[in-house]
Amino acid sequence: MCDLNDNPIKLSVKWNGKEYEIPELSPSDSVAMLKVAIENATGVRPERQKLLNVKIQGKVATDNYALSELNLKPNLKIMMMGSLEEAIEGARTKPDIGDEVVNDLDIEEEEVDVENQEIYLAKINKRVRDYKINILNEPRSGKKLLVLDIDYTLFDHRSVAETGYELMRPFLHEFLTSAYEHYDIVIWSATGMKWIEEKMRLLGVSTHQEYKIMFYLDYLAMITVHTAKYGTIDTMTIHKSPPNPKVKPLGVIWGKYPQYGSKNTIMFDDIRRNFIMNPKSGLKIRPFRQAHLNRDKDRELLHLATYLKDIALYCEDFDTLNHKKWEKYKPDKRSQHAGSKRKAEDSPSKPK
Repeated sequence: MCDLNDNPIKLSVKWNGKEYEIPELSPSDSVAMLKVAIENATGVRPERQKLLNVKIQGKVATDNYALSELNLKPNLKIMMMGSLEEAIEGARTKPDIGDEVVNDLDIEEEEVDVENQEIYLAKINKRVRDYKINILNEPRSGKKLLVLDIDYTLFDHRSVAETGYELMRPFLHEFLTSAYEHYDIVIWSATGMKWIEEKMRLLGVSTHQEYKIMFYLDYLAMITVHTAKYGTIDTMTIHKSPPNPKVKPLGVIWGKYPQYGSKNTIMFDDIRRNFIMNPKSGLKIRPFRQAHLNRDKDRELLHLATYLKDIALYCEDFDTLNHKKWEKYKPDKRSQHAGSKRKAEDSPSKPK
């Protein structure tokens, strides 16, 4: 708890992928004055700022509170949502994504080259051994595995909004509720764990009653990959954000939970390179950007919910699927009957 003396308070703010140091403030300064200091550092006006972890009694602190009244830890890193005025002005125009998607489609020729290289398998084994997973809900017997990205997959993290609901991809909760019937669900984001937890709280995912998330994975579970054509895989070349030269190898999960594997796992990400280690298990989802423009017409999650249900019911081996053609998938409903018949034959007969 901050003292009521004049010891200065040192803070920083994380916004838009960067970290900004805030000039020292006094405990008697208000939240409003903090927002002014943040504006000076970032250019985001106070009324546009949403300070996600500046709270009092579990609620976002309003402008009138003094910093001395808040439970601020020393050197707190504030997580902020908000947009610059020029970004808000541009929200009504079609985005020029330019280099954001350059070369993401032609990565396929190198997928086989890196998938089974010994150096990367060693990195995966190290993550399996050292990375600690905080289980939120235990795995369920017989369920398949769905691994989901956050940014641009479930959530438009760049646009301006007053609430997380405005940036949430349409039908998110309906999608997760449907998927949960057949899949254990994991969230994997190339950010820090605190940021993941805050986003899930903001979207109402972590507290939803109709589905449960098994666990979260952050950037520490990812590995660096080098290719002959591209060198180090670096998402900076895609999103123009600080370097994050890592990909998401599903082997980290499979090594810890052997009931899952390529035959029953699917991963959604808006960047194909993130599943370069497991190309057959990845589905490149259309990115959800410009939430205010696209909220009323985005139906991606509705259609994908149907696909997930169909392959869970009618496909015994996901390795046989081509997720690039997911929209054209026609389930062979006879396979469910055959599978059910085999299970019935294998099970003990009930006494008459």
